[in-house]
Amino acid sequence: MAEPLKPLSDQRMVITGATSGIGLATARRAAGAGAEVLLAARNDQALDEAVVSIRNKGGRAYSVALDVADEGAAAEIAAKAIAEFGGFDTWVNDAAVALYAPLEEVTLAEHRRVFDVGYFGLVQGSLEAVKHLKGRAGALINLGSVLSNRSIPLQGPYCAMKAAVMNFTDALRMELEEDGSPMQVTLIKPSAIDTPYPEHARNKLSKPARLPQPIYDVELVAKAICFAAEHRRRQLIVGGGGLALTTLAPAFPRLADKAMEVAGGEFSQTSDVPPSPGTNDNLFEPRADGRTESNQQPITRQTSLFLEAQMHPFAAAATIGGLAVLAGAAAAIGGVSWLNQRRHDIGTRDAERRLRAAGMAAE
Repeated sequence: MAEPLKPLSDQRMVITGATSGIGLATARRAAGAGAEVLLAARNDQALDEAVVSIRNKGGRAYSVALDVADEGAAAEIAAKAIAEFGGFDTWVNDAAVALYAPLEEVTLAEHRRVFDVGYFGLVQGSLEAVKHLKGRAGALINLGSVLSNRSIPLQGPYCAMKAAVMNFTDALRMELEEDGSPMQVTLIKPSAIDTPYPEHARNKLSKPARLPQPIYDVELVAKAICFAAEHRRRQLIVGGGGLALTTLAPAFPRLADKAMEVAGGEFSQTSDVPPSPGTNDNLFEPRADGRTESNQQPITRQTSLFLEAQMHPFAAAATIGGLAVLAGAAAAIGGVSWLNQRRHDIGTRDAERRLRAAGMAAE
């Protein structure tokens, strides 16, 4: 049996992309549970504000300002974690950048930048984490996406990058398992999540960008990440809306193509709400930061039964089993009642037939 991971309250956690969205929500949740957190991102002012906010609530937080795409960035993050709290137990790779545009309008430099941050930055961070955690029960948590399995139009580079993240993470996990390492590697695949992602992305569309429905609350992803820091899971998908993209879509690729052409067109990925001042286009440079949610106030789903079932499969199975037993019992009771009624009806009809044959049927 694999060695258990530490309780979150005893952990030291590194989080990249920690000044907005999923990264910031995770830092706040982990610190609230008692973990020491090291926030890494490009925006020093937003980092300072996040650290102060966490400390004001009694949490323990530190920060390091850098670009994860730079060579040696991961080693610098690890050195900072060692200097501030003696090392780390969980490393979360969340940093990413994106753009909305038809692929014909994406330059090679833009395409490379998406991969430099979201893929090569994650690779660098993952391998640095392995250096420190391979011999013990620590956790590496990489942020993929439901788009790792199924591309959507107008976000081609991001989808390609997340597919690379998924396959890299799977390969790394298998190699560590083959070496007998107690280290846990988890891939988190969020569905569409309400974060500043559409505001931060470079946008070449005719209107402000947005995410298509269904959209889930950012706290669900933070919850999944913090859960994975304590419990061994190979993968967690956040949001039942992503289930079809990760299972049905790969099984029926042509049908999925047509569905995504309709559901993922420009109409469903654009909005009339412009980005907040100073937030748009952080592809190459940091922009205004510090929010976990977008400024668009979309309808968001606050719960995900599918996520709960993955986190607590035995409880989910017991619940489903219990419901099945109740349904079976109800069906059995109904069946007996129906059978008795049917028997009564048959007997009644037979008796009436005999009475009529004897000339004794009631008038």
